[in-house]
Amino acid sequence: MPLTTTEYDNGGDLGTYTDSLIASKESREPDWGTLSFQEKAGPQYKRAQIRYVGSGATGNHEGDNRILPSGGFTFSNMLLPPGGEGPAHTHHDVEEAFFVLEGEVRVGIHRGPDEVEYRTLGYRDMIVVPAGVTRSLKNEGDTDALFCVVIGTQKPQVPTYPEYSPLYGVTRD
Repeated sequence: MPLTTTEYDNGGDLGTYTDSLIASKESREPDWGTLSFQEKAGPQYKRAQIRYVGSGATGNHEGDNRILPSGGFTFSNMLLPPGGEGPAHTHHDVEEAFFVLEGEVRVGIHRGPDEVEYRTLGYRDMIVVPAGVTRSLKNEGDTDALFCVVIGTQKPQVPTYPEYSPLYGVTRD
């Protein structure tokens, strides 16, 4: 259920309402488990999701009461250790944005198995990837990369992995 204005509109306690709109850094925890199924394709796919708004496409985190409810987008941080990768995948239903906070992230835009363009993004660089475009990520640096991930819907569909992705056919089971 998305955030509402019911308490605000009906004269509820403004301080309590304001507090319900905040997700502090101190209350966040890196979740190394939500994407751990991808490690079946190799240890380089180990990374952590730090959720703020909504839960993204790859997990069900409805029981996590620290997440602000999503009305129209999700927002999280991704912690990508040195050598860590986000495999080639496609969100068919929604655009996705990456905004780098720390370190560097190499982003790949793929068109089939043989055509890819890579760009390295650093501090305060951003890329927006339209729905239907396959993308990948890699931390080629010596330090953790931390970046914002924004997905433009309340609950994205589970992404697909093209046949050339190391995660093609990997399941959460």
